[in-house]
Amino acid sequence: MTELVEGRGLKVTLSCRLFGHTRQAWYQSKVDVAAEVERERLLLENVHEIRQEDPRIGGYKLWLMLCAIYGREKMMGRDSFFALLRRHSLMLPPPKPRHTTNSNHRYHKWKNLIKDFVPMAANQLWVADITYIMLNNGDVCYLHLITDAYSRMIVGWELADTLRAAITIKALEGAISQTGRISLEGLIHHSDRGVQYCCDEYVGVLKKHGIKISMTEDYNPTDNAIAERTNGIIKSETVYSRKTFNSMEHAKDIIGRFINFYNYRRPHMSIGYKIPAVVHIENGPQKKMWKNNNYPNKMCKNENNEISLSHQIMWPDSCVPIKLKCQADQHGIEKGDNHLSMARKRMSTY
Repeated sequence: MTELVEGRGLKVTLSCRLFGHTRQAWYQSKVDVAAEVERERLLLENVHEIRQEDPRIGGYKLWLMLCAIYGREKMMGRDSFFALLRRHSLMLPPPKPRHTTNSNHRYHKWKNLIKDFVPMAANQLWVADITYIMLNNGDVCYLHLITDAYSRMIVGWELADTLRAAITIKALEGAISQTGRISLEGLIHHSDRGVQYCCDEYVGVLKKHGIKISMTEDYNPTDNAIAERTNGIIKSETVYSRKTFNSMEHAKDIIGRFINFYNYRRPHMSIGYKIPAVVHIENGPQKKMWKNNNYPNKMCKNENNEISLSHQIMWPDSCVPIKLKCQADQHGIEKGDNHLSMARKRMSTY
């Protein structure tokens, strides 16, 4: 109809009669289209603004952030938002996996204290790691990180052109100072068995503040998974997207801005899509929004044949789980079992 009116010059009244519409519906559709175009323009402006701070942030996190800004009732659906990103080539390509610890040293290697340990508040478990950042001139600088395992907040970091333990200690002292406490009794510091974490100077700072020392016991990266994940987020969302940095000062400025964005604005899957700075002042268990590869077996209660299917849906302004239950029909279950046994008998005859 639009093509007839605007493309071929047919009158609006005649076009409306051909298609069984009123003139009001025609003009209202033009208003609706204009409003939709304006809404998409505003959303794309917000996407570009957020991507300036975090070029590798995913589409779902963008959708959650925009829902928090505009309200869920005024925001388009997730799939429509993804389609909008695709039309403007804003969907991210899948990340490329990239493949660093000198543990052959004379220092004492400490036992792993965090097996099956789940922190229930901030400053109960810190995880530390070091990762490299490539520079434009071919040099490498090193990012020394300390992350709170409960809130996923980065509590201490330093970027330098060296792996010397003095820089790692500086990151540790930054993490300690942000707590505002001298004694940190009950806090566990977990890391790999690198020389920076095992050396006398670093261990001395930990013991001075009453921090327990825990280390990985083998070369499995999952033993320090939270620290590895923090490294991965920083590199995939701000380092790889820029390819390389012009200098270490340039890298420090960009990474510092991203860490501030990560701590105070970016939602995190492992804490129910909440912001690390918010979770840092909470306590109690946090909802993980990712799924394990090993799915549990479905449980069926024989007493009343009730199958409970739980699904947690977390909106930006709500943390209320929605539990769905379905009642299985006893006759249907028995009938299904009979059909299954008959099918097995048929298969055995071939």
